[in-house]
This record gives sequence, structure tokens and C-alpha cells, in this order.
Amino acid sequence: MEYKELNLPSRTIMTPGPVEADPRVLRALSTPIIGQFDPQFLNIMDETSDLLHYVFQTENKRAFPVDGTSRSGIEAVLTSIIEPGDKVVVPVFGRFGYLLTEMVDRAGGETYLMEAEWGNVFDPQDVITKIKQVNPKVVAVVHGETSTGRLQPLKEIGEFCRENDILLVVDAVATLGGVEFKTDEWNVDAVITGTQKCLAVPTGMAPLTYNDRIERILLKRKKIERGLSMEAQNDRKIQSNYFDLSQIQDYWSPDRLNHHTESTTMLYALREGLRVIKEEGIENRIKRHTKHGKALSIGLKAMGVELFGEEQNKMPVVTIVKVPEGISEQAVRQIMLNEFGIEIAGAFGPLKGKVWRIGSMGYSSRKNNILHVLGALESTLTYFGVKVNKGDAAQAALEYYLEVDNPVVRTS
Repeated sequence: MEYKELNLPSRTIMTPGPVEADPRVLRALSTPIIGQFDPQFLNIMDETSDLLHYVFQTENKRAFPVDGTSRSGIEAVLTSIIEPGDKVVVPVFGRFGYLLTEMVDRAGGETYLMEAEWGNVFDPQDVITKIKQVNPKVVAVVHGETSTGRLQPLKEIGEFCRENDILLVVDAVATLGGVEFKTDEWNVDAVITGTQKCLAVPTGMAPLTYNDRIERILLKRKKIERGLSMEAQNDRKIQSNYFDLSQIQDYWSPDRLNHHTESTTMLYALREGLRVIKEEGIENRIKRHTKHGKALSIGLKAMGVELFGEEQNKMPVVTIVKVPEGISEQAVRQIMLNEFGIEIAGAFGPLKGKVWRIGSMGYSSRKNNILHVLGALESTLTYFGVKVNKGDAAQAALEYYLEVDNPVVRTS
């Protein structure tokens, strides 16, 4: 069998991840490989860590990526801080909250689950009430659920956790770099993100940060006390070698103690993606994501389709659209991909086959992408016989853009 050189079509990716990588990031990926202990590479590591502090909005000592997809960073944090029998409260309002419960269970923790109907989030006071009942060591929660397009308020939860010496761990995989996230101000002890969403970098790294409250646990588990039984030592020891943050942080410290071979080209890509964010400015970047998310929603409503979920806590970077009755959500996605070169996403669990998920993240969060996806969806739905307000979607979005970006006086 002959294997030809890759020649892939250009896509407009409007999923909740992965998204289109920034062209500057793609160029950085082609930078020549140097050794992981080359002085120039060590400098790249330092610069990447410094840029991560900026994006995470934190003064934490530790901010670095774990090599692997975003899930690797979440598992590294939970595996490293949860010991057998530790109580963990997990508020679940979508698919990825259940992923947290599985990781807690595998680490030996006792999960205390809260569940909200998909399309809603939790009143922070309800979470605080649950915390008071359980008195856990950790609260682990998703910030932005791409499965439902909803955003969980965290500030009140963080304040209560800090006042009561409870650790707050947050999955910000789908929000960091596109949605407001203030690690220190919200009293978040550990936060994890992924490269493939609002950071506009290919998947393959999980940037994270954590404070000294977390680090004290890592160091305690790393140092096995004398006199403990073998069973007690095994319980104390972090079970994973690869995801042992006490070792990974040593690699990212000035000592550079070898833990793994760093993913050289991915670090180039992450550094460049973070440089793009710093140049744009985190506040401006958040405003850009909010603007394009709003334009998308305005256009969809003008088209006449129905959006899913309550409006107040909608993610600005993910919009969920209900599938009109009588058509196949998969068939619509296939036409959009094959005929327009646009990829949108289906759904999971109770929403499977019932909604489309449209992302507007990172480099994909651009005016031309928004107008393109609105036009393609309108044409595709019309092809399948769905009654839509023809021409209204792109027009409504365009009017919004002109009003926001370039106000003009229209003459009659």
C-alpha cells in the first residue's frame, strides 16, 4: 500500500474544541528541535511559565504545562492531592463533571455528587450548603461545560472554601483565555486548562497552576514518614509516576530534575499562543470572544432556530442549538462539512441527537467564521425543508458587528 503525503482540506472549525490554531502557532511548530536541557530551551520554559502566570491571572509560584491532553492535567492534580478516603464534593451540570467524579474515584476519594439538570448551573449557595454538610477536603468543579454551554459562577464558592480551609480545584479547559477567569481573586487553589480551545494551540498540553496550599500536600505525600506501615506508605504515596506533580514541579524548578522528555515542539506552540494572548491583552481577548459569541446568538435567533439552556449563565464561547423536529442532526453536520467545509459538533448523553454545539473559541472566534457558519447552517436547514427566516441570520449579525465595530449613518 502506498502512503502519500498528507494533503488535507482547509476547514472552518466551529466546534467547542479543537479549534483552528493561530497561524503564528503553526509556524512555531516548525521551529528546529533542540535538547530539553539546552540553555535556550530552558529559557523557553521560563518564558512559558511567566506567560502562563499572566493568562491565569495569578501570583502562584507554580504555573507550567503537563504533557498530554487537558485531561492529563486534571488527572495530575486530582491524583496528586487526593488520598484514599478523602471527601470530595463534585457539582455536576454536564458530561465533564462526571469525568471529575471518575478521577476522584480512581484516586480513592469519596465522591459527594451534586447534579443539576443539563442546561442549568448551580446557585453558589446550594453548593456551599452541600460543602457544609460534607466538610470535604476538596471541591472539584468545571467552570465552563461544553456539553451544555453553561458557565458556573465560582467567586462565592471560592471565598467559602478558602475561609474554611477547603481546596477548590477548577477545570477551566474550555474557558481560560476566552472567558474571564481570576485564579487568585476567586480563591481557586488549582486550575487546569487545555491548549486546544481558547488558547488556539493544537491539543497536546495541559497548562495548570496551583498555590502553596496544594504544594504542601504534594511535599507531604512525597516525604514518607518513618514508622508508617507499608499499607500506610502506599496510601500516602502518589500512585502515578507520570502524573506526580511533586516530581513534575521539580522538572520545572531551577533544579531541572529530570522527570520526562519535554514535548519540545508543543512547548514552542504553547509559548507562541500565549505570546499572542499577551499582545492582544487578556481583557481585549475576553471582549473579542464575548462579541463574536453574541453575534452568533443574535444571528441564530434571527434565523428562527431555538437555543438550548438558560440564558443568564450561557458560555460566551459555546452556543447550543436545538435540532428542529424531523431532521437528522448528523445529516446537517455532514452537509455543512462536505459542502461548506465547516465543522460543528453533536452532543453527548441526554442531549445526543437533540442539539448542535457551535464553538467560537480562540482563532476560530472571528467575524468571517461567524458569518460563514450562519450562512451555511441557514442554507443546510433550508435544504432539509426547515422553515427559517431566510437572509435574516447573517443580516442580524452583520448589523450587530457594524454597530459595535464601525458605527455608520445609514441614508435612505
